[in-house]
Amino acid sequence: MSKKETILNAATRLFAEKGFKETTVAELSKMTGAAEGTIFHHFKSKEDIFMTILQTMKEGIIREFEEYIAGQTFKTGLDMMENVISFYLDLAAKNEDWFLILHRHYPYDLAKSNSVCRELLGAIYNCFADIFELALVSGQKDGSIRKNLHTRKIALILFSTVNGMVWFDINSLYDAGALYQELIESCRKILIPLPPAPPLKGEGSSDDVSPFPFREGGRGVR
Repeated sequence: MSKKETILNAATRLFAEKGFKETTVAELSKMTGAAEGTIFHHFKSKEDIFMTILQTMKEGIIREFEEYIAGQTFKTGLDMMENVISFYLDLAAKNEDWFLILHRHYPYDLAKSNSVCRELLGAIYNCFADIFELALVSGQKDGSIRKNLHTRKIALILFSTVNGMVWFDINSLYDAGALYQELIESCRKILIPLPPAPPLKGEGSSDDVSPFPFREGGRGVR
């Protein structure tokens, strides 16, 4: 492993455990055995180290999901959704430091003034949302998922729920695994098509009426 990689690995651990602002270059130097001058030979600043880590996270997360989807065959879109949820939970457990960093305030604070940081975070979260939405679109095509759902909004809602479980888990507040079955059952209740309601007495068939049409209007999803 190169000295630069050693610095990045140590910084990732420190930023995840302590936070960016609370981590000093002196601590990083002590942990890696690299002089501060050596650290700044490889990186312009502590922020540059953080941005390099974020770039690595983006590339790693996107690669992991692309390889997973390419290597799987799903029976239905609903089956894909359930498997994607499982994979996301496994990915977060396997890359805990990455997800600890993503759940800290600093990246989003930096994104307000740093367009590159904002783009990297956007790419990461769009990757998550795109995979969830792909499962929804697939399910609507094969009939395993209700057709009257707004796929992007539902993708964001489901992803936010799963991501919240990850937050509980990596912060040692609650075991995400203990909620897994309930999570899957809740997703099924949201997604699985409802049986057609019988016609009301004296009225025609309700086959052309969506059981719960998605309400447009209100605050849009950014």
